[in-house]
Amino acid sequence: MRGQQKGFTLVELVVVIVILGILAATALPKFIDLSGEAGQAAVDGTAGALAAATTVNFAAKKASNANATTLNQANVCTSGILGPLFQAGVVPTGYTVSGTGDCSGAADSVSCTITHTQTTKTATATVLCAR
Repeated sequence: MRGQQKGFTLVELVVVIVILGILAATALPKFIDLSGEAGQAAVDGTAGALAAATTVNFAAKKASNANATTLNQANVCTSGILGPLFQAGVVPTGYTVSGTGDCSGAADSVSCTITHTQTTKTATATVLCAR
């Protein structure tokens, strides 16, 4: 008499591998598409950081803080003017700031465009004018 054998047959193992392959093939396209969304999220995050920085700067200017930056130029949407508001003191590498935001008039806020130079994805940041 033969002893009882334990384990799976070759057919059962092949069926499991085929099922896993089908599941992987249906899930893979969803993961591939995430890179574009991640790139846009990075640009949105940089625009959010700029908006938050100008909000803090605006509050500091209203509180008469000597370290606050005056934003009353005809076009504040430049890397030279807004760059120092970022934590590193410059616009993050790979991003540019553009637009025609005029803080020299009666406007309380302007919209500037943040562009990622490699992917050309853009986001809009609301910049508070600080006079």
